[in-house]
Amino acid sequence: MASSDYIELPVALQQLISAEEANHFSIVPKSTLENTYEFYIDDARIKEIRTIQQDLQLLYDTTISLEPIDTIVLQKTLSIYYRTGNEHIELPIANTNFLESLIHEARKINASDIHIEVYSNDARVRMRIDGHLIEKNKIEKEDYAELINQIKIKSKLNITEKRLPQDGRIEYEGFDIRVSILPTHYGENVVMRILGKDASNLNIKSLGLEDQDLSIYLENIKKPNGIILISGPTGSGKTTTLYATLKHVNVTEKKIVTVEDPIEYTLKGINQVQLREDIGLDFTTALKSFLRQDPDIIMLGEIRDAKTAQMAIRASLTGHLVLSTIHTNSSIGTISRLEDMGIPSFLIAETLNLSVAQRLLRLLCKNCCVKEMTDPKDFPASFRETTTELPTHHYRAKGCSSCYFTGYVGRRAIYEVLNIGGEIAKQIKNGNIEKASQNISLDRLSFKAFELLKKGETSLDEIYPLLIQA
Repeated sequence: MASSDYIELPVALQQLISAEEANHFSIVPKSTLENTYEFYIDDARIKEIRTIQQDLQLLYDTTISLEPIDTIVLQKTLSIYYRTGNEHIELPIANTNFLESLIHEARKINASDIHIEVYSNDARVRMRIDGHLIEKNKIEKEDYAELINQIKIKSKLNITEKRLPQDGRIEYEGFDIRVSILPTHYGENVVMRILGKDASNLNIKSLGLEDQDLSIYLENIKKPNGIILISGPTGSGKTTTLYATLKHVNVTEKKIVTVEDPIEYTLKGINQVQLREDIGLDFTTALKSFLRQDPDIIMLGEIRDAKTAQMAIRASLTGHLVLSTIHTNSSIGTISRLEDMGIPSFLIAETLNLSVAQRLLRLLCKNCCVKEMTDPKDFPASFRETTTELPTHHYRAKGCSSCYFTGYVGRRAIYEVLNIGGEIAKQIKNGNIEKASQNISLDRLSFKAFELLKKGETSLDEIYPLLIQA
């Protein structure tokens, strides 16, 4: 079915051809009849129709019907449904393996995760691109079990276990895949996280920290002891910040140890340990062992519970710099979270050097973003009460061939950096978290996001969830 500016393709039709074929021939599927495949074709290639028709008939061994359609409509449809990556990644020779095809397609289009989900009558594959899920394939129910078994075999999991969650890993040259399998009502769901091994391009100065925040951050990671915590939801870039930090402090004079789940990058000169909770190697156990390894800097993938938090406090008190992440919504929220874990306020004030909250925001495509006048009613009431500086106009996402018709190109991290010391440390020690949060001068995430809106770098839709929390 054709909309006003692109052709809406059901998933069953999308799977008829590959992205390479669709872009090579400038076609998208229209319908499948008993002995005929019908395609739309770019009307700019009308002179080639007979040749393309013959090629497709040889390729699919069936009758081919081609219907010309406007170039812009065709190109937008290709960008939405048959996106191809900018980097050249060779698929395996004579590849007939659906799983391998999925993995390599995900890498080509820079997807971070592959989701394989089963329902009552069928299953589907979705890929997460720039933080958003896009449906890519439908799978017949009878083919689903075989696909799951292939994944289990590759990730060295128990193919007979279908009742309990399982976690595994698939290793490739240049990248790894973390596999998580979860039993659901209709069968096992799979999420495969694509992990890049190369950390050579990470640079702490290009993460997105503003000059003042960067200065505070660099000053704190030079300290010989204490704790630095990075907070934010899943997918907010916390791990990237940690690895960039490790790369910055990785010098011959320092011994650095990490325990991670999973190890997303490998860094030369750093001792990295993979978490193995199934055999008792959890964050707490690893941290106890680390203290006997004479490290200078310790990185914990995440502070999940009170035991891990207590061990991190102990490590910092015995002269180690501890880096980790924690799931909270703000830099002040990290302090409250530690208190909820049972850490005394005076220990938090004494050991926590820096609390950083961060988010990733999509950036508008400069080729197609649309300028529009600001209506104050479009902003959350809670945010309007905190500022009188609403811009006269802002930009919204539209979509074009340059951005695969998403309206966005790339993402940028924003940071909320809370330096613990002086009056704030005094208030924390006295248990006055609320008073401390009211008295400090802090550039919050909501205002960092708002500044990007005013500069025309992102959209109101993208930052709205942060403005609600202001």
